[in-house]
Amino acid sequence: MIIGIDLGTTNSLVAVWKNGTATIIPNSLGKPLTPSCVTIMDDDSFAVGEVAKERLQTHPAKTAAVFKRYMGTNRGTRLGGRSYRAEELSSFVLRALKADAEAYLGHAVSEAIITVPAYFSDAQRKATRIAAELAGLKVERLLNEPTAAALAYGLQTSGESKFLVFDLGGGTFDISILELFEGVMEVRASSGDNFLGGEDFSTALSDAFLEHSGLNKALGKHDHLPPSIVQRLRAIAEQAKCALSDSPSATMTLHEKEKTYSWSVTQEEFQTLAEPLLERLRQPIERALRDARIMPAELDSIILAGGATRMPIVRKLVARMFGRFPVVDLNPDELVGLGAAVQAGLKMRDAALDEVVMTDVSPYSMGIEISRRLGPGQLAQGYYMPIINRNSVVPVSRVSQAATVLDNQTMLDINIYQGESPMVKDNIYLGQLKIPVPARPAGEIKMDIRFTYDVNGLLEAEVLVLETGVSHALVVEENPGVLNPDEIRERLLSLQAIKIHPRDQTRNRTTLARAERMYQELLGPAREAVGNAIAVFQGALDQQEPARINAVHSSVLALLEQLELAPKLIQD
Repeated sequence: MIIGIDLGTTNSLVAVWKNGTATIIPNSLGKPLTPSCVTIMDDDSFAVGEVAKERLQTHPAKTAAVFKRYMGTNRGTRLGGRSYRAEELSSFVLRALKADAEAYLGHAVSEAIITVPAYFSDAQRKATRIAAELAGLKVERLLNEPTAAALAYGLQTSGESKFLVFDLGGGTFDISILELFEGVMEVRASSGDNFLGGEDFSTALSDAFLEHSGLNKALGKHDHLPPSIVQRLRAIAEQAKCALSDSPSATMTLHEKEKTYSWSVTQEEFQTLAEPLLERLRQPIERALRDARIMPAELDSIILAGGATRMPIVRKLVARMFGRFPVVDLNPDELVGLGAAVQAGLKMRDAALDEVVMTDVSPYSMGIEISRRLGPGQLAQGYYMPIINRNSVVPVSRVSQAATVLDNQTMLDINIYQGESPMVKDNIYLGQLKIPVPARPAGEIKMDIRFTYDVNGLLEAEVLVLETGVSHALVVEENPGVLNPDEIRERLLSLQAIKIHPRDQTRNRTTLARAERMYQELLGPAREAVGNAIAVFQGALDQQEPARINAVHSSVLALLEQLELAPKLIQD
C-alpha cells in the first residue's frame, strides 16, 4: 500500500486510495489535519501535532514550527540541548503520519507519495526525500502540490477544460495552469513563491498589533521580543486572521505584566496591511499565464487549494483578476492530500484510474554559468545560459553546446544554477561539475552538455567532449545544505534512539497542553479555574485509572471549551 502525504508548512495530512476513492486518514485525535509542529515533552520524548502546537506559547524553547521553509539549508532549530535540521523535524511529522496510516490500515506502511511546492528547488526536493528516509519511508514520487490539487479536482469533472490551481498554503504559494482532455491532464505552466504564505499575513497582523496597541513601546520591536511573547503574538494574529474570514472585524488582545493590550482591525484595514503580499501573489499568476499562452478569459475555472485561500481578501483578489468567482465547494485544506492519494492509486495501477494520464512541467529554468566576450580582450563571467527552460514538459532532456574560453585549459568547471535571471548571482546555485579536457587553444574544445530532469524534480547531467568522443556521465555534487549519504546514516542512527510518545496518550497530552496555554492567557477567576482543573487532571493521570482519566478529561475539556467560547471571562 502506498500512502499520499501533504507535508505542509502549517498543517500536514495523510490520505490513501482505497476501494476506488481517495480518503483522508484521521490522526489519533480523529482530526484530518496534523499541525506541523514538534515539541520535546518533560520526559524527553518528542510529540507532534496538536500537543506541540499548544506548547508553542508555553514552551517556545522546546517547540518548533514553520520549519518547512528551511528545507535544503544548513539552518538549525535548537530544541532542548540539540540543534535539529528542517529535514529531521519534518521526519518527526512524517513518522507521526506514518503511524496514523498504519493504525488506520492495520498493517505496516513503507512507501509514500509526498507533495512539495512546485517551486521547490533541487536542494529542497532532496531534503524532502531525506526527511522521508529518516522517517522510514521510501518516496515513490515527489508530486507538485498544485498538480496534486488538480488530480483531486480532475476526478470530479468531465469533458475538456482549462483551469488554474491557486495554491496558497501556510508558507508557500504555487500556481499551475492545466488542461484536461480525453482523460489526459496536462500541466501547461507552473510558477510560485517559496516564501509567501498564510504565515506572512499573520506576521503583518502581529506587526500592526505591536504598533497600534502600544506593546512595542513597552517591550520593543518584534525582533527583540522574548520567544514566549512572539509565539503568543503569532497565536492571536492567527486567530484574528481566521475571525476576519467570517466577521467584518476582529479584536486582538494580549495580557503582559498585569497590563492588557488590545487592537481592533477591520477587513478593510487588513486589506491595506496585506497589499504588498497581495501584489506578490499577482506576479507568479501573470508569469504562468504568459508561459501557458492562455488568456484569463479562456480558463473554465479557478481552483483554490491551501488553507490561506479561505481569507476573503485573497478570494477577492482572485475574483478581480479573473473576472469570476473561484470554485469554493472543495475543501482547500484537504485537496492536495487527496491528490497525493490519487497519485498513489495511479502508482499502484488501480483499475478505477486506468483512464487517467498525468503530465507535469519543470516550474523553473536550469542552466550553467558561462562567460561572454564583450569586446577584444574583454571576457566577462557570471552570465546564465538556460539548458532546460521553465515549464518544459517532464521528463525532459535538453542539450546545449559550450566551449573552452582560455588557452590550454585542462579542467572545465561547470556551475549549475536554477532561476530566470540573466546573471547567475541572482539565481539559485545547485552544484558544480568538474571534467578534464585536452589542452588546446581557446574555443577548440567543444562539449555537448545534456540536462535530464525527471518527474520527481531531480536533475542529472551528462557531458560529451566532442574532441575526444568521450562521454562523462556526471552526478551533480551535493547541494549546499543537503546531507550527504554518510550524514544521513549518522542522523538516522541518532533519531532511532529518540522516543516518540504513544498515540494513545495524544488526547490527554494535548488537552493538558491546551489547559497550560490557556492558564497563561487568562486572568482572575477563569485562570484559577483552569489551574484547579490542571491539578485534578494531573492527579488522575498519575493514578493511571482509565475510567477516572476519561471522566476528568471530559470535564476539563468542557471547561476549556466554555472559556474559549466566552471571551468576556478573560477580562474578569
